[in-house]
Amino acid sequence: MLRVACASANPHKVAEIFDLMGGVIELIARPSDLIETPETESTLVGNARLKAAAVCLATGLPALADDTGLEVDALDGAPGVLTARFAGVNATDAENRTKMLNELLGKPRTARFRTVALLLFADGREIIAQGVCEGSIAKLQRGERGFGYDAIFIPSLGDGRTFAEMSIEEKHLLSHRGLAFRALAKSLEDLPTA
Repeated sequence: MLRVACASANPHKVAEIFDLMGGVIELIARPSDLIETPETESTLVGNARLKAAAVCLATGLPALADDTGLEVDALDGAPGVLTARFAGVNATDAENRTKMLNELLGKPRTARFRTVALLLFADGREIIAQGVCEGSIAKLQRGERGFGYDAIFIPSLGDGRTFAEMSIEEKHLLSHRGLAFRALAKSLEDLPTA
């Protein structure tokens, strides 16, 4: 099984990635002394590539990174690559959700989550997969599970619940991250073996 270093330092993301990729790769934690890579690129792919390159260089292993953006139609696609910093550089998830709810008062609420998952090999090869989950922003926060914007995002293919109201298994079936990492896993399964 391919040993892969996980670029994310976010324990929630790492747990989701492990759930989604555990049977396909052996996921290794990123070095604890590695500083977090600043997301300075203007695209999700660019940010994922930066994070993967830093971890690949530090470990010598293939590195798996992702970046996710929430694209809200009424905000012309924002916050996009700035999703984690929507309410400010050091904003909490709760502050980001509150700002989003305030920005959308009286506005259409259609949105989508987009995740790019990128596996970078030491020789420079990369596999990129994307997952998109269409949905809308709830008027109030609902649910106790998840992280980030889960308590205000209602996936279109769901039953009206937010991601935070779903079990982790239900969320994985519908979510942008689930779609991206399942596509990446399929790409890995399709790779020719040496």
